[in-house]
Formats: sequence, C-alpha cells, structure tokens
Amino acid sequence: MKKLMFLVAALFMAPALVAQTTYEEGEHYEVISEQRSAKPEVKEFFSYYCPACNAIDPVVQTVMKSLPEGTTFKKYHVDFMGAASPEIQKTLTTAMVLAKTQGKGDEVNKAFFNHIHKDRKAFANDAEIRDVVVAAGVDAAAYDKHLNNFMVKTQVNLIQKEQATFTKSRVLNSVPTFIVNGRFKINVAKLDRNNQEQDFKNLINFLLQQP
Repeated sequence: MKKLMFLVAALFMAPALVAQTTYEEGEHYEVISEQRSAKPEVKEFFSYYCPACNAIDPVVQTVMKSLPEGTTFKKYHVDFMGAASPEIQKTLTTAMVLAKTQGKGDEVNKAFFNHIHKDRKAFANDAEIRDVVVAAGVDAAAYDKHLNNFMVKTQVNLIQKEQATFTKSRVLNSVPTFIVNGRFKINVAKLDRNNQEQDFKNLINFLLQQP
C-alpha cells in the first residue's frame, strides 16, 4: 500500500520535475543563418563584467560538460562592455585563453567572475589580471612566457573576429549569447527559471538535432 501511494505521488510530482522538451522558433530560439556549422558546436559570447553571465556561469559549466560526444564548446569573451577599457577586456580574453592551455581554464574563469562580482574589485591594469591568474593556479613563469606567444595570440584574434562578425550581423548585441551550430541563437530569457539547468540542456540538445 505504501509503495502504491509513493508511485501515485511520484506521478503527480513528475511534471514539475521535467523541464520543457519541445521548443518553438521565435520564442525559445531564433534562426540566424540558413547554413549550419560543419560540425556540432555551441558558442558562448560573454563578459566577466556581465552580471547575467556571472549568474548563469555555473549552469553553463555543468551543461557544457555534458554535451553529446563530438560537440565542441567554444567560449568567446567580448571587449565591448562599458565597465572597463577594451584593452583590459582584451587582456582578460588573452589570460582566459592562456589559462586553458595550462589546464586551468575553469579555475581562472571562476576567479575572474569572483574578483569582479563577489569581491567587487576592478582590474586597473594587466598586472592585477596576472595576479589573479597566478593565484588561481597558473604558474607565473608560464604566464609570462606564453602571454604573447603565437598560439595564444591567434586564438585571441579569432575571438575578436567572431565578435566583430556577429556584432556586424546584429546577432550579438548583448551577453550572454549562445549560438548552436552557427544557425540558432538561444533566447536565454525564456529558460525555465525553476529548472534552468535541465531546460538549457534540453534546448541545446534539441537545436543540435535540427537540420
């Protein structure tokens, strides 16, 4: 009898626990291109100065680590926020790229968000950015050695090029912006606030399967 009552209760609770799995163009996402990327991918355009980016980042980190096999996640830090100079924002982008090459991408990502939003501190110069990166676990000598190497600079240039392309096409006008397969832009505001992580994951998987 107790088992039966538990099963009945679970059936009533289930709808509240399951995030939406059907999505509509114009409400949950926009079609921004007729062409899709050659390989499955998710792009995030964000800024460490963006409160909304800071708020959703834990969800992003979890969801992106559970993407279907073969799907690439690409993180693009923008430099158009008014809270800091483009030069400081570019250095943050460079430091983010460098940290990833040193296996400390997640640690530095969290440290930058915490520095600005939790500790309420600004970055006055490149040296302060270096201090946070080193404190997050990147070797100081490695940071100095690789900050301006070819691979890091090439990746930073690619990020800036992608930002310029999507800004010019008016796809990128705020952050965070998520683009799936180069064809779909997610409407972040429509994610289920009561089950944001699962809804985000479901929507991405839905869009990855679209032609």
